[in-house]
Amino acid sequence: MDFKDLFRSVTEEGGSDLHITVGVPPTIRKNGKLVRLRQENLTPVETEKFINQLINEAQRKELEKIGQVDFSISLSGIGRFRVNAFKQRGVYSAAIRPVNLSVSTIKELGLPEVVSKLARKTKGLILVTGPAGCGKSTTLASIINQINEERDCHILTLEDPIEYLHKHKKSIVNQREIGNDAVSYAKSLKAALREDPDVILVGEMRDVDTISIAITAAETGHLVLSTLHTTSAVSTIDRIIDVFEPYRQQRVRVQLSMVIQGVISQQLLRRRDETGRIAAVEVMIATPAIKSLIREGKTHQIDSLIQTGAEFGMQSMDSSLLSLYKKDFISYEDVLAYASSQENIKRLLES
Repeated sequence: MDFKDLFRSVTEEGGSDLHITVGVPPTIRKNGKLVRLRQENLTPVETEKFINQLINEAQRKELEKIGQVDFSISLSGIGRFRVNAFKQRGVYSAAIRPVNLSVSTIKELGLPEVVSKLARKTKGLILVTGPAGCGKSTTLASIINQINEERDCHILTLEDPIEYLHKHKKSIVNQREIGNDAVSYAKSLKAALREDPDVILVGEMRDVDTISIAITAAETGHLVLSTLHTTSAVSTIDRIIDVFEPYRQQRVRVQLSMVIQGVISQQLLRRRDETGRIAAVEVMIATPAIKSLIREGKTHQIDSLIQTGAEFGMQSMDSSLLSLYKKDFISYEDVLAYASSQENIKRLLES
């Protein structure tokens, strides 16, 4: 099994992911559905050989020690890929995702125009959230790309692994990969404050230390971009506050209310014509009213401000789904499946 042929297959077939696992054939995810690439099931020997062709000695040691390893790989003439190799039932498996070599613009991704306005902020905290595989990295890359094209500044990214490669344009862009260039998000983010950045991208806010330093970086005049695996603006704000010990939470509410600029929450849905997938997006803009709700611990009231905040560029997930449905991009069944409130979305559809 030539691993390059499999990587080539996933790009040629337009797959979003490639799964290598014992007991089933190599499988790609295409338009949200799993498609087998051959008839024969993979054996333990084949999967181990496949993964050993991809990893170096340091990555092999990490895989053996903790049971998984993340890295990226570039193949000339084929493309760039993000790889998660892991052990399950004592054998090797891998989940592989192609990464576009070119970075799409915010407009090309079909994101709301207000996302471009957020990208022009010079300080504060902007969060892109959603479940795994919903395109958070792609959205962040488009924001970084716009800043890179428009601003004369120093952009520093901390990623695990590096996915999109950014060329120097108007900005200087330094990209550090956790595991290769840095030990951890928290330590590299702390060091970043001494590296004269204007914009800091943190691939994921995984722990209390990283979140705390990210908020501090935003407080001290930097623009900080990051992600969380939350599905809405409200759950994002609550998640950030809840990771801190109770005695610190009120102070964090105040800090967060001062630095938050916006939250972009997204989900990827199958296009109705099965030509790919499309993002449904909720956008929260940190207006004075929303900042006040965060500070006062009344985040449950934020949803109503999002629903009525169109003048500020805000939109709810349900309104985004409804818009996509009216344009015949997604099915009625998917509208109901992804809606935050089926009762509310049915009422909107009927009206």
